[in-house]
Amino acid sequence: METPGILLEDIDTPALVIDLDLMEGNIARMADFFAGVRATLRPHTKTHKTPALAHKQIAAGAKGVTCAKLGEAEVMAASGIRDLLVANQVVGRTKIDRLVALARHADILVAVDNPDNVREIAAAAQTVGATVGMLIEVNVGMNRCGVEPGEPTLELARLIDRLPGVRFAGLMGYEGHIIANPDQAVRERECRKSMTLLTEAAAYVTQAGLPVDIVSGGGTGTYNITGTFPGVTEVQAGSYLFMDATYHKIIPEFDCALTVYATVVSRPGDELAIVDAGLKTMTNEFGLPSVRDIAGATLIGQSEEHGKLRLDGASVSLRPGDKIHILPSHVCTTINLHDRLYGVRNGRLETVWPVAARGKVR
Repeated sequence: METPGILLEDIDTPALVIDLDLMEGNIARMADFFAGVRATLRPHTKTHKTPALAHKQIAAGAKGVTCAKLGEAEVMAASGIRDLLVANQVVGRTKIDRLVALARHADILVAVDNPDNVREIAAAAQTVGATVGMLIEVNVGMNRCGVEPGEPTLELARLIDRLPGVRFAGLMGYEGHIIANPDQAVRERECRKSMTLLTEAAAYVTQAGLPVDIVSGGGTGTYNITGTFPGVTEVQAGSYLFMDATYHKIIPEFDCALTVYATVVSRPGDELAIVDAGLKTMTNEFGLPSVRDIAGATLIGQSEEHGKLRLDGASVSLRPGDKIHILPSHVCTTINLHDRLYGVRNGRLETVWPVAARGKVR
């Protein structure tokens, strides 16, 4: 494996390369925003899946972390992080046993939207002498998971409140259906609709006599809308750390700090070049990734191990052995394909981080 101190061009490819100065600027920029508002930042680890980076975010002022799956939370807890939200339903005996075991070693919160699931977690927690914090997921327009605002939310909150082994901590809602909308006016209007549903649900529960300590929502695409919305207490932004081609179009204030470093392996003709980065290296569900800093070169297709570049002609001087940077269209799923992140500063490798939560989909 590559060792710190080598030149960027000596990193073998394909590899995920981080510009450390840009990444640290993104961390500082988001921290500065939340230093000026009432809400706090609970960054989502589903983007980087790397404990060292979660610790950097916490050191900059973040309140714990959000995890997509229980497996991610176990990795983060093993690194010493205690304040953990699993923003997903944890269902089934096997996973619930893992959840309550983790609750003995960390301050765990979990999303819930089903009374039977609540009862099962409560019973398992009592068995091991643990307490699991719960956020009721409210459907705010995503139409994926979650209970409806109003009475359904209150009924579930009352159930949690009266069961031993679990603790009602608040509500969460995700406006993912509009978070990447390129029209800022539409994004802001629809985000406010979603956050109104969430905060009114919190007010309804509070008026019934149950305190709602946490109202959690948001993401990178709406951090500055959700983060300033009255009644929201925390935001689950994640992609801001590295950004990608999709998010950068709508949130340009954060820099694209991560690229896929690839090698040209063939130049079959004036208008075609092939690189060693295909579908097993970078994902394309948000569209094809884009070539960075090379005028006249466009990624036009991917197979398993190859990326196909269309070139403007012989004037584009790419030859076999040349290395290029490609900007992912979706950073989260691209990182999940890799074992390591390569942190570079001033043209040299400074650090290599294992993607410890890679593949933790259980």
